[in-house]
Amino acid sequence: MRKCKVCGNKFEPRFSTLQSTCESPACIIEYSKKIKSKEWAKEKKEWSERIKPASDWRRELQVVFNTYIRMRDRGLACISCGRDLGKKYDAGHYYSVGSYPNLRYHEHNVHGQCVYCNRDKHGNLIAYREGLITRIGLDRLNELDAISSLPLNFTIPETKERISHYKQQIKKLKNT
Repeated sequence: MRKCKVCGNKFEPRFSTLQSTCESPACIIEYSKKIKSKEWAKEKKEWSERIKPASDWRRELQVVFNTYIRMRDRGLACISCGRDLGKKYDAGHYYSVGSYPNLRYHEHNVHGQCVYCNRDKHGNLIAYREGLITRIGLDRLNELDAISSLPLNFTIPETKERISHYKQQIKKLKNT
């Protein structure tokens, strides 16, 4: 005996061992509609990912990357002023996103920063640099300075790869 996936009544499969519904026409029609809508949803998702422009992929990467930075720096002090970050803080960039797009997703360029320093003090860059030296060291900061003028050329597959990388990193941080 099996249980109908639509009405829940028990039935004996007559047509196949894979039969999912009882022999009621209403159940058969309802189940076929359910399967078609699942197939359509899957097809629609694949289609929308194929036509999704690079700018949408970069926007999605920015959201995932900022989430990772916030989780990574949770419990640390503001990179600029040293105050406790609390619950609401930004993923502040040392080199601005607009002027240095190649460092937008660089982990050494982005750190947890209080809203006051990031938004009201426009990044509080002098104190940010001092905080960077303390947090990542002078050698890594010099490397960051050296690569600041390189171009950013991500393909869509590279962007997708980075999105999945940071999603995995977020999952790891949630488990710790």
